[in-house]
Amino acid sequence: MSFQILPELSFAFMLIFSRIGTMVMLLPGLGERSFPVRVRLSVALILTLVFFPLASSFYPTPFTGVVQVIGLLIGEIAIGFVLGIGGRMMLGALQTAGTIIANQLGLAFVTSLDPSQGQQGALIGTFLSLLAVALIFATDLHYLVIAALGHSYEIFRPGVFPDAGDAGKYVAELAAGSFKIAVQISAPILIFGLIFNVGLGVLARLMPQMQVFFIAMPASIILGFAVLALVLAAMMGVYLSYLEGGLNALLQR
Repeated sequence: MSFQILPELSFAFMLIFSRIGTMVMLLPGLGERSFPVRVRLSVALILTLVFFPLASSFYPTPFTGVVQVIGLLIGEIAIGFVLGIGGRMMLGALQTAGTIIANQLGLAFVTSLDPSQGQQGALIGTFLSLLAVALIFATDLHYLVIAALGHSYEIFRPGVFPDAGDAGKYVAELAAGSFKIAVQISAPILIFGLIFNVGLGVLARLMPQMQVFFIAMPASIILGFAVLALVLAAMMGVYLSYLEGGLNALLQR
């Protein structure tokens, strides 16, 4: 069967679906094992239909052979992989922040399954990740994700395999930015822990007969959760600003 017999639109649809489907498979929230596969597939197909009129014009036509189609397919999967990993790394900042907070409060041993990461993580990190996913949809930031996906056809042209150096630089910048925002988000708890531990040290010197350890653990947890409740709104506001800035930067490339 030659390629002239098959409709070229089906090849363009398949290539668009390869990029979008790979990204959806890796995106936090949608790409988890706990998320229904049929729903995930439906989301990818709907997005493919939405972007088909825009993206089909970027593909070289007519398709000349199987080698060209396979090359385009590998390039589209690679681009979708880079975009999906980028989104997962942005959300992974909250798991890092949650781990830092849990270690500071003495709750590092309390773990649970994080649906956004598909693995065990600190309980506070899981809470922050789920809260972030809910806020992303509540604040309509997911529209920026869809817009960034459409803009990716201008940044990563079909038929041009993404440069390994540029992709590595992009991932490295995301990793650095994610760790930076994780430290910024957890900064109030870090400051609280520093002051609390210094106070315990002073108390231990003033009253050597007091069993400071038995007081420190419950007090650290209770006071730490109180501080977390006070600064939670500000923490998530900072994170959403970081996420919005990262998506806007991708749109302006």
